[in-house]
Amino acid sequence: MDSTPRPENSDPAAARYPGQGKLAEGSARYSRRRVPRWLLIAGASVAVLLVAALVFGGYWAFRLQSNIKSSALGAGGQRSEGPVDDRTDRLQVLILGTDTRDGKNAAYGTADQSSGYGQSDVMMLLDISANNQDVNVISFPRDLLVDVPSCEDQDTDRRYAARPGAMINSAMAEAGIGCAVDTVNEVTGFEIDHFMMADFNSVKELSNAVGGVDVCVDAAVFDPDSGLRLPEGTSSVQGDQALAFLRTRYAFADGGDLGRIQAQQAFLGSLTRKLKDEGTLRNPQKVLGIADTVTRNLTVDDGLASIPALLTIADRLKNIDPARVNFITVPTVPAADPNRLQLSEPAAGNLFAALRQSAELAGPAPAPSDAPPAEAPSPGYDRSLQPVLIANGTTVPGRSHDITPILTGAGFTNLSRIEAQPADETTVYYGPDFEDVAVDVAALFGLPASKVQADSSVYGVQLYLGIDFTSGTKPSVTEPSARDVVAQTAEDQKCQAVR
Repeated sequence: MDSTPRPENSDPAAARYPGQGKLAEGSARYSRRRVPRWLLIAGASVAVLLVAALVFGGYWAFRLQSNIKSSALGAGGQRSEGPVDDRTDRLQVLILGTDTRDGKNAAYGTADQSSGYGQSDVMMLLDISANNQDVNVISFPRDLLVDVPSCEDQDTDRRYAARPGAMINSAMAEAGIGCAVDTVNEVTGFEIDHFMMADFNSVKELSNAVGGVDVCVDAAVFDPDSGLRLPEGTSSVQGDQALAFLRTRYAFADGGDLGRIQAQQAFLGSLTRKLKDEGTLRNPQKVLGIADTVTRNLTVDDGLASIPALLTIADRLKNIDPARVNFITVPTVPAADPNRLQLSEPAAGNLFAALRQSAELAGPAPAPSDAPPAEAPSPGYDRSLQPVLIANGTTVPGRSHDITPILTGAGFTNLSRIEAQPADETTVYYGPDFEDVAVDVAALFGLPASKVQADSSVYGVQLYLGIDFTSGTKPSVTEPSARDVVAQTAEDQKCQAVR
């Protein structure tokens, strides 16, 4: 028998709370019941979802991390700068496309078409300003002749001799990717912070992952060598056609490497706009697909060989204005071999010097300084003894006499003057052992190094006045600004000129 005390219904206190006894009994019964089934199911579902999220996240983190391959940043080259902070500092990343034919790339040639570590089919330098407002993408033609420094293979410890006048795309063939980094450092005076290298297959899979990339041609094109086939106007390319658009050498412009670079820049600009305009980077499913595609086809330096490190760079780029993404091709001229290129000086030197100072090529040019020029150090020779000939090629009679006071005021008093054939540009020529004198004479008139030239037929120094120097104290022709080399931005939509 249940002996639990119960309040009597006649209790005056109980009367003030109708149903109090029933409520108490109900409470006692409910305290002994199980938790409702719906609550158990809901709780279990939440737990399953949490576990699934952890497992899913862990799976993707493991998968993406296990995709990444890495290699040493350099090949023994000297560095004077310490490591940068990838989150806040200016960052320079060398982007390489390898022509290796192993694995899935075997369809694009035979193994003997790429030797050793392969060659760089594409070489671009990604330059991100510290404030993330400016991005420069500088392309190096693969046919460019440069001096490849001595490099040591970091895997085998084998050292390879320097190779002067070699094609820049061969820099990584012997000693690995680090030698390509050291070579670009030597050519530009930079100290590259990271590298990323992808292969042919990565282009196909990335273009598929983003659903195609829009490109434009000004006429229908079919290139049997690359397999590119497009109608006139704008088309979306992906897979093999995306790769063909980037690899074709003979379809566009002059049929050389520079035309191919223009197509590559247009493709990257279109890809940048697509990622920005379609909100691709805000779609988790697409982001995972792109991340999986990229990491499966990527080799990076050891400092980038983690998902957080790669995400740091991606985070810095996600809000960039396409109009501030500058595509630049290193200035070149044909070499002695018409199938090769060499740096165009002083334009290339001016570009590298400007980039060493700042990544903000799109910004306004610095205002000229009103401060007087610093006084030059005393030369290691007696200026009054150095023979300087002023050749008047300006077509203005007596112009050499106008220039004389500038030279005599600087101490050059051993002067002679002649009337000469007209010349377009003012140039300083010098004979053997007079280079230092010629440099000082050129400096008086603001002439760049490209206008100081050796000539064994000249005795001493010859200041040859050109038509650019018919008045004033300096020639009117100025060197092109580094800002003038920006070929296009990621905002520009350009059609490729079909041959």
